[in-house]
Amino acid sequence: MSTHKAAGGKASQHVSPSGKRLGAKIFSGQKVSAGQILIRQRGTKFSDGAGVKSGRDHTLYAGVSGVVKYATKQGKRVVSIVS
Repeated sequence: MSTHKAAGGKASQHVSPSGKRLGAKIFSGQKVSAGQILIRQRGTKFSDGAGVKSGRDHTLYAGVSGVVKYATKQGKRVVSIVS
């Protein structure tokens, strides 16, 4: 029988990882300029509509300047920009 516990288990206990600051950054009705981040997300909870582009980490950002509009289309939540 060993007289000491195995090493390594204590250091990783009770450590909360920091939040990733996900979610909507711009809301419906707000004005945006091209390139502004609209939503940070994991996966495609929101889809890109007219005037909105998707980054490789599924971030939605404005492709053109205008006013943001949130809608649902065939059961999907869609973000678009209207002039």
